[in-house]
Amino acid sequence: MICTVSFCFTGCKKEKGDAPALPPYESMVIDFSNFTTQKKSAGLVPDVKGTESSTWEFAATLAGIWNTLISSNIEVPLAAFESAVGNKPVYVSENLWEWKYNFTYNSGTYKAKLQGKIASSTVTWKMYITYEGTGAYNDFLWIEGTSKTDGSGGQWTFKQSSLADVQLFRDDWTKSGDQVTSVKYTYLKNDTSKDSYINFFSPTDSNFDLAYKIHFSNGAYSDSDIEWNITTKDGRLKCIDYLQDDNWYCWDTNKVNKLCE
Repeated sequence: MICTVSFCFTGCKKEKGDAPALPPYESMVIDFSNFTTQKKSAGLVPDVKGTESSTWEFAATLAGIWNTLISSNIEVPLAAFESAVGNKPVYVSENLWEWKYNFTYNSGTYKAKLQGKIASSTVTWKMYITYEGTGAYNDFLWIEGTSKTDGSGGQWTFKQSSLADVQLFRDDWTKSGDQVTSVKYTYLKNDTSKDSYINFFSPTDSNFDLAYKIHFSNGAYSDSDIEWNITTKDGRLKCIDYLQDDNWYCWDTNKVNKLCE
């Protein structure tokens, strides 16, 4: 009888199972490396018409707006999530796992607590960050998200900062095989740029490797398509509002305007 009861207690104990797989860091990353420029992105329409590299410069201005928006607001949580890789989670409670670790960003030391809760087909994620230096904050919930348990996609939501506790970006991402195939940042803050977005993806209907589709407003919305080659760096741009037609405009490997082939 004692053995039977003991067996029941042992046999009925719930197994914790495996921790959820972390979504790839690339699910949060847009590559801006082909459009780095020393010029500041002051507005939506740059004063570059008539220059020999006006097409690339306009594309770089659009990319620069988004690069600045992202890098000036959420580089700390991005660094926190990137640092999660290599850290081991602990089992907290039913279907809930937690990664806790320190990380360094811009000479500051932070504490991160990343939680992943498994459901039937999704994982819910929450990232809390603590900083004990000037402007200290404790367990600020900076990132929330969900991902599919099969790893094929998900969504992140980023708040602006511990001083501006408002939703700033939603990031919808997809993955096929080992590659993240699209990352779309949508601007959520309630100002003149609300609902603007940049979609970073690999086009399937052109000869170029990577692309942005940009819908942006600083008072009036404008739509642009940008595509480029990873190796040669040449590319093309389409923007009716700026170029006054729906044709593609191209640049070569030296960023100089050229006729599209």
